[in-house]
Amino acid sequence: MFDIYEELKKLPQKPGVYMMRDAEGQIMYVGKALNLSSRLRQYFHPPYGHSLAVRHMVPLIVEFEYMVTDNEVEALILENNLIKKHAPKYNTLLKDDKTFPYIKITKEPFARVDLSRRIEKDGAEYFGPYISAPSLRETLEMIRDVWPLRSCNRNLPKDIGKGRPCLNAHIGKCLAPCAGKVSETRYAEIVREVTQFLGGKNGDIKERLRLNMLKASENLEFERAAELRDRLSALSKLMEKQKADSASDDEQDVIAFSRDGDDALVQVFFIRSGKMIGREHYMLNQAEHLTREEVMGAFIKQFYAEAAYIPKELILENMADEQDILTKYLSSLKGRSVELIVPQRGDKLKLLNLASQNASLTLSQFGEHIKRERARTSGAMAEIAAALGIAKTLSRVEAYDISNTQGFESVGSMVVFEQGKPKNSDYRKFKIKTVVGPDDYESMEEVVTRRFSRYFTELADERIKNVKFLKLPDILMIDGGKGQVSAAEGVVKQMGLILPVCGMVKDDKHRTRSLWYDGREITLPINSEGFKLLTRIQDEVHRFAIEYHRKLRQNTQVKSLLDGVKGVGPKRRKALLRHFRALDKIRNATLDELEAVEGMNKPSAAAVYNFFH
Repeated sequence: MFDIYEELKKLPQKPGVYMMRDAEGQIMYVGKALNLSSRLRQYFHPPYGHSLAVRHMVPLIVEFEYMVTDNEVEALILENNLIKKHAPKYNTLLKDDKTFPYIKITKEPFARVDLSRRIEKDGAEYFGPYISAPSLRETLEMIRDVWPLRSCNRNLPKDIGKGRPCLNAHIGKCLAPCAGKVSETRYAEIVREVTQFLGGKNGDIKERLRLNMLKASENLEFERAAELRDRLSALSKLMEKQKADSASDDEQDVIAFSRDGDDALVQVFFIRSGKMIGREHYMLNQAEHLTREEVMGAFIKQFYAEAAYIPKELILENMADEQDILTKYLSSLKGRSVELIVPQRGDKLKLLNLASQNASLTLSQFGEHIKRERARTSGAMAEIAAALGIAKTLSRVEAYDISNTQGFESVGSMVVFEQGKPKNSDYRKFKIKTVVGPDDYESMEEVVTRRFSRYFTELADERIKNVKFLKLPDILMIDGGKGQVSAAEGVVKQMGLILPVCGMVKDDKHRTRSLWYDGREITLPINSEGFKLLTRIQDEVHRFAIEYHRKLRQNTQVKSLLDGVKGVGPKRRKALLRHFRALDKIRNATLDELEAVEGMNKPSAAAVYNFFH
């Protein structure tokens, strides 16, 4: 048994990160410390932490674990990563999921310049974020006018010469590397120009283009000189578009916030080259009992850990908690010095006052909306927990359903709701492998077994980077009654997990009626937010299962029909499916349309046509 006070005696006096767990093993809080021994002892001796939230959490702590780091900056980085991964109940969390667009230059032999909404660890270079997506798309088009790089998804250089160049190559917007019309070295030089331009080195590029144009003209390479002239002209237009209203080279983010109860609304003004290019607001929860310094520190840590670009200055409404460590952290992320400033006078203070006013106005404007949204999401989850008699907060729900047609192509679906909202990225589909016939109970058992077997597999393998299956739900919701619930409960118990399992029961008209939990049927008021959320969860898991089942059934039907066409083998069947994508389209295709499919010839096209006619 874990003895907290014995474990406290063994703690090292070193920097690191700690995690507090409750009786069910859930991580409730992640924190960092310069001295683990000193910090953790504060939780279990009067006055038991500093805030009301911490005092509420301490009695629920059953065990803790920790990881030692070399310094406090490393501890801050690790703490932030663990908070994002586990979303602990008692940590302040950045709730907004706004994703600004970036310009991405891929890491390939023949790189592409494209728009991206996410920053991935794929070796590519990212520039941004850009506040206006339409403006960014316009900039991308102008970049492609200046530098005719490819925008296709061909696998180069592997696919060079395997197909005809696209329309962009014919109109001069692509150098056609797919056809071998440009060397890898020349292409790389052009990509380097784009990178320098996006990095702000416009003057160098313009002068180099001008000198190369003159040199080509002197060497009587008039076609090359004309190409450089056109590129120089297009670049001048692009630079004019990008030119700031001010000659200043200031790069700043101005940060202020306002709060109401548990929520804090943070307003950020983005200043680039002395010009405000945009503003956005973000929500933080669990902020009611935090000081202003702690709110500012929590936002900066979570927001800039994901940012592709960090400005030279952060202008703050008030000091941030652990500001010195944050300064080192941001400077390490940027690769150069970053300043955190709380201005007392001048233009910076005026900007800050404007941001502060906007934060207050935005919070008052959206305050009621925020409360309504909370009632329909996290508030609704609280209603469901209360109806079931579950004391803990239900943050993550996993719902399961089985779909088949008399046992044909049985499938299972898993949908995820976090804080009362669907989390599509964590949805999963299962094709039933071990069950023959229409047995929903055994099918449910297989699906739940596979889901939690994957959890233990990933838990044991440190090399696995996809951690979506590592998140345990707070409750399982099964589309069905007593039988389906029993099947899922058996798996959960067998695997040594402690998770509540309930069934979502439907009435005779196939509408949500109640919950089956702990051997009894529990009803919620039909007009309550909890009942409405339950209906949304049940409808969503059913929709997801039905869509997957229909897709498999259609593909199987198409394949089985085409198997009967003489002279059409697996490769041609695959080509037909890829080209037409639906059985009806193959059935209604003309002879000419069938012949146009890659790999088809006149006899095979005629065989397919005659088969359906």
